[in-house]
Amino acid sequence: MNNLNLGEQPKDEMSRMDLAQVGHVVDRVRAFMTRDVMGRDDVIELILVALFGGGHVLLEDYPGSGKTTLAKALGSALKPDLPDADLAAFRRIQFTPDLLPSDVTGVMVFDPQTNDFHFRRGPIFAQIVLVDEINRTSPKVQSALLESMGEGQVTIDNVSYQLDDLFFVIATQNPLDSVGTYPLPVAQLDRFLFKISMKHVSRDAELDVLDTWGTPNQKSHLDPVSKQSILSARQAIHQSVHVAKEVKECLVDLARTIRDDTRTAQGVSTRSLVQAIPALQTLAVIRGRDYIAPSDIERLSPHLFHHRISVVPGAGQVDDILADAIKAPIDALNRSTI
Repeated sequence: MNNLNLGEQPKDEMSRMDLAQVGHVVDRVRAFMTRDVMGRDDVIELILVALFGGGHVLLEDYPGSGKTTLAKALGSALKPDLPDADLAAFRRIQFTPDLLPSDVTGVMVFDPQTNDFHFRRGPIFAQIVLVDEINRTSPKVQSALLESMGEGQVTIDNVSYQLDDLFFVIATQNPLDSVGTYPLPVAQLDRFLFKISMKHVSRDAELDVLDTWGTPNQKSHLDPVSKQSILSARQAIHQSVHVAKEVKECLVDLARTIRDDTRTAQGVSTRSLVQAIPALQTLAVIRGRDYIAPSDIERLSPHLFHHRISVVPGAGQVDDILADAIKAPIDALNRSTI
């Protein structure tokens, strides 16, 4: 699972960051994203939750809806303090049917000068990776990507290479076009913390896009964030936001209710519950709290669980199953906090 993958950090830097400082780091990243992307405040909040919660995001959107701009804005929020020239802050990978796993992960290359092979890293070696149209490529390539998401490494010729500590994937797929696609099975969808279904922005937001198109984007006063600040923020969130026993019980009861529903062919995994904790902690910080509230679970549950549920044919919609399943656990959690 790709949860709080913190890597090695100076302990003094981690200890210095409190939740107020975490909120400041989050706001700095948000400033870059809201400046470039209009009318997507709810999506930006979820992206921030995933980034600081150590998860990955699958965006289901229409062509030209701003997904690339969204990912690039996130990449531009990072300071260029990369450890080596082969590592980028942001990379975009266009998935196509003829793509090979080595096109993503990298390949062994023979060097005639040294008479030996060396590993040439692929575009997956970046801090922020946009995977465009993930369902356009073969399951073999999809598996190579999802292995990287799950393990934080790639393996070539029995040698494992670690990805960056901040490694964060935003994958996209078109909700309408199914010709020539390879849909992700539920077991692979389970690697994503969130699946976010984007809709077209409002009329006012679309007018703002047209009004500002082509005008200079003033970013000089915005202060980028270092990778270390984000990793330290993750650690501070993990250590400082209280997770009550009743919150854990609510999540487990919600999952068991979904699994026991006769309309459900496959319920949510334990992995999803583990990933839910740092996501809920992060949302609590964004909303100015050091504890998880019932409203946090209600906000994130559709994005956490919807893509992990398979429905019996003809039995209804996932939204209905989720809406029915969450009522009793949330009511019990509300009563316990009175």
